[in-house]
Amino acid sequence: MTLPAAFHTTAAAVEQRLQRAGIHLTMGGEPTLVPGDPQGAEWSVAADGPTKLGYARALAAELQRRAWPGSLLLFCPGKRYDGEVNPRWALRLITGRDGQPLVPWPQQADAPIPTAADAVALLQAIGRDLGCPVQPLPLRDPLEQERRVWAVPLSCEGNQWQAVPWPLAEPLRQLSGAPGPAGLRLPLEHFPEGALRQVLTLELDPHGWGLFLPPLERRPLERLLGLIAQHGRTWRPPELSGLLPVDVDDHWRVLGLTADPGVLEINLPVCHSWTDYAGWMELLEQAGAAVGLRSWKQQGERTEGTGGGNHLLLGGPSLEQHPFFSRPAWLVSVLRYWQHHPCLAYLFSGRSVGPSSQAPRPDEGSAATLDLELAHRTLEQLPPGDQRVAIGETLRHLHADRSGNTHRSEISLDKFWNPAWTAGCQGLLEFRALESMPDHGWSSAVALLFRALVVRLLEEPQRPTGLRGWGDQLHDRALLPSQLWADLEQVLNDLEAAQLPLDPEPFRAIWEWRFPLLLHWRQGDAELTIRQALEPWPLLCDTPVEGGSTSRFVDSSLRRFELIGTAALRQRYALRLQGRPLPWPADPQQPLAVRFRQEALFPCLHPCLPVHVPLDLELLEGEAVVGRWCLRSESVGFEPHTQEPTAPPREPLATAPLLSRGEHCCTVDLRF
Repeated sequence: MTLPAAFHTTAAAVEQRLQRAGIHLTMGGEPTLVPGDPQGAEWSVAADGPTKLGYARALAAELQRRAWPGSLLLFCPGKRYDGEVNPRWALRLITGRDGQPLVPWPQQADAPIPTAADAVALLQAIGRDLGCPVQPLPLRDPLEQERRVWAVPLSCEGNQWQAVPWPLAEPLRQLSGAPGPAGLRLPLEHFPEGALRQVLTLELDPHGWGLFLPPLERRPLERLLGLIAQHGRTWRPPELSGLLPVDVDDHWRVLGLTADPGVLEINLPVCHSWTDYAGWMELLEQAGAAVGLRSWKQQGERTEGTGGGNHLLLGGPSLEQHPFFSRPAWLVSVLRYWQHHPCLAYLFSGRSVGPSSQAPRPDEGSAATLDLELAHRTLEQLPPGDQRVAIGETLRHLHADRSGNTHRSEISLDKFWNPAWTAGCQGLLEFRALESMPDHGWSSAVALLFRALVVRLLEEPQRPTGLRGWGDQLHDRALLPSQLWADLEQVLNDLEAAQLPLDPEPFRAIWEWRFPLLLHWRQGDAELTIRQALEPWPLLCDTPVEGGSTSRFVDSSLRRFELIGTAALRQRYALRLQGRPLPWPADPQQPLAVRFRQEALFPCLHPCLPVHVPLDLELLEGEAVVGRWCLRSESVGFEPHTQEPTAPPREPLATAPLLSRGEHCCTVDLRF
């Protein structure tokens, strides 16, 4: 969708306030994509599979064509997780800070590939130009007999290049049998003792050629790439792989495509404004569509997100100019405001919410409210100056799920200042309770909402002074569609009062998509609306899985829906569910919801309790049944009953009214 013009007006006002405050607030994003017809484990639970890398390369080529012509594509080893044999892969698109290519790489897709003699000569020419003659070591590939491989130990320290000989016995000159680039399969257990394990590897087969670059700092890597392009200008460009150095001086712009369970994750380049971010989201939607990828899945007659998230990141242009390091009180106000408004955690997230989700709120995680309050008060009272260490050490132990995982948090600080982890000191604030959406305009609207709220909180009078005690309401009333919309209206009112108005139209469209309509009935001024609501799924104990490790599942069999009735409907009509009266709350302001078990899973919580579907819902006027519907699946909703109503059971337990468990509880639980 095209966002209303007022969004761009507010976006400009946000940037003006940041400029007046002398703040440069950058943005990043991690949207996820899936194919139009996602088949196989790689598009449901597994990180990799037979088609994902092909989709990633096709998308990278499309982005190169549309946005960064001449940019460098590098295949990198990614993170390695327990139970997975190899590291996950990541593709990196790299261009200069000004958008110009790092090296003038010839774009000749129809050019020939080098011969074996050409490959050896290329390596030797690179060594001569660097002032360190090389001795290419030939290696065999047990997976592909036609593939030729040469390895050259090559390192650079203090602008001094060095190539060491690798005297390897003939029987040992063989790659490992693991899949992946040759540079990740070298027999390094037989590498010369004391030498840096940095190896330039060239592989050649009838289909093409590739180079695995040794781990180098930025300047030496650019020098090496320039020589490869210079000496290989008459050949088809090689496939490049290797380790990407950390660009601490921000000389490059980098876009990543990574393998993640069930999805292809895109790591957007650093965006210096919301307009920059919105442009990338639109471009990504267009490029994805061109190669058969999209940001949503079809579930029956309805659509939902990919399940992989659409995380938003805030940071600074450099560690020296970071906006939060010297303003811990501002950061605390952001954390408090988000805690006050559940809509920011639940309205834009996926189906899985609550303590066992990928993004639990701080008050759903491992931290006690007392510790959160104490941490916030302490950070507010810090003296002026760079407080990155104090912020990181104070908050990262509190923003974690109940197992202590700092990545699983609504607002994660595991990339803020965490020296114990690789890439943990980037100064990034990651908002993770965001799911992919079927329209780039929706995602951009949410990003502007978050950015505008953060900027609003620059003014001290706008800042909350403490945390809100939600109690049982957080997983009862606060998870219902009507209450989440009311909460978002309050958030939008806050922005309007701060002269940063946002049109509610895109957010209403998101709300209606997020909480699908299950039933709508109307007669005169009497109206009944039933919408799908949120339900936190309980976490189960460790379960052995293939590979010798364990995994913890959630019981996703529970569902919830909200019933919304006008005053006329509540006065004139009654409800009956499963043959039992379902009374409206005495308080007309109190909402009504129903929790039920949709299916039987293994493992699950309470395996002896029955499945409740199909659900039989009746609407009565006096003793007369004026409407009867059946719910078998949320993807279809309540359908009109095709059979004549039957008399309800006569047992007292079965005819007892369905009541919520508590005076102020909004949810009726069919398990009781």
